[in-house]
Amino acid sequence: MPAPYLSVRNLTKHFAPQAFSRGPVVKALQDVSFHIGRGEVVGLVGESGSGKTTIGRSVLRLIEPTSGEIRFEGIDITKLGATELRRQRRKMQYIFQDPFASLSPRMTIGQILTEGLDIQGIGSKAERRARAKEALVAVELPADAFDRYAHEFSGGQRQRIGIARALTLQPEFIVADEPVSALDVSIQAQVVNLLHDLKLRLGLTMLFISHDLAVVEYICDTVVVLYLGRIMEVAPAADLYARPRHPYTRALLSAVPSLDPAVKRQRQVLKGDIPSPASPPSGCVFRTRCPYAVDACAAAVPALIEVAPRHRKACIRDDIE
Repeated sequence: MPAPYLSVRNLTKHFAPQAFSRGPVVKALQDVSFHIGRGEVVGLVGESGSGKTTIGRSVLRLIEPTSGEIRFEGIDITKLGATELRRQRRKMQYIFQDPFASLSPRMTIGQILTEGLDIQGIGSKAERRARAKEALVAVELPADAFDRYAHEFSGGQRQRIGIARALTLQPEFIVADEPVSALDVSIQAQVVNLLHDLKLRLGLTMLFISHDLAVVEYICDTVVVLYLGRIMEVAPAADLYARPRHPYTRALLSAVPSLDPAVKRQRQVLKGDIPSPASPPSGCVFRTRCPYAVDACAAAVPALIEVAPRHRKACIRDDIE
C-alpha cells in the first residue's frame, strides 16, 4: 500500500495567553491524526470552534503546531527551516475564507496573482504574467481582470481570484478554508462547481474545510468530523452519509436537507453550547452534549477505532445503531 500523500499524526496546538495576560491555555487541537491520498479531497467538518481552520493553517505551517508530525510526500514539514519550507510551499497553497479581507486593495489583480511567483523566483516577468492570465481563465474570469483592482469585483468574483492566486504556482495540494461561506447562496453553487471541476481537471489533492455538509458530500471523497479539537469520526463520504456511527455526526447530518422526498431525517438538536477549548471536558469531549453519554465516558478519551472498512469512530458505545 503506498504511503499517504499527506499524513498528519498526533497534531496538537495550544495557544498560550497573550503577553501580560493570565488567561488559560487554549487547547485548540489534541492528538489529531488523519491522512490524504494523492488526488483525494478530504472534508473537515464540525461546528465553529472545533479547530478546523487551526488544522488547515497548521498543515501549511501558517501557524506553528505545538507538537505532532505533518508529512508531505514523506517529508516532515514541521522540521523544515525557512528556506526549505518556502521551496516546499510551491506545491502547497491556501484558499482563504474571506474574499474581501484576503485581497490587497492597493494591488492590481495581476500583482496579487504574480506575487507568489515573484517570491519563488519562477519565470520571467512575461512568463509570470502569462501564467497569471491562464489562472484567470481557469477560474472563468476575463484576462482583462489582470489590470483591475479587487474593489471592482463582486464577492463571488473575488473568491475566484483567490482560487486563481492559489493556482498560479501550479500546486499539487490546496487547503480550501470555508471557500464559500462568505458568499450568497446563488454564488456558492458556482464556486463549488468550479472547485469540483478543477479537482477533476487538474487532479488536485485538497483539504476542504466547511460547516456545510451538503457541499462536503458533493465535493469530498473522505470526511473527518471534528469536535472541540478532537476527531469524532472518519469515513468515506458515501459511507458516512449513509450510516453515521458517532452521535455527533448523526446530529450534524440530521440538519442537512435531503432532495429525496422519500428520505426523512429526524432533527437531533444538541443541548447547550460547545464547551470552551480552554477548559474541555474530561474523557470524551462530546459527552456533555451527547444523548447517549454514560459515566464511563468521563473516565478516558475514547480511541479512534475501526468499525467498518476505512470507517473509524471515537466512542466507547458500540450499541448505538
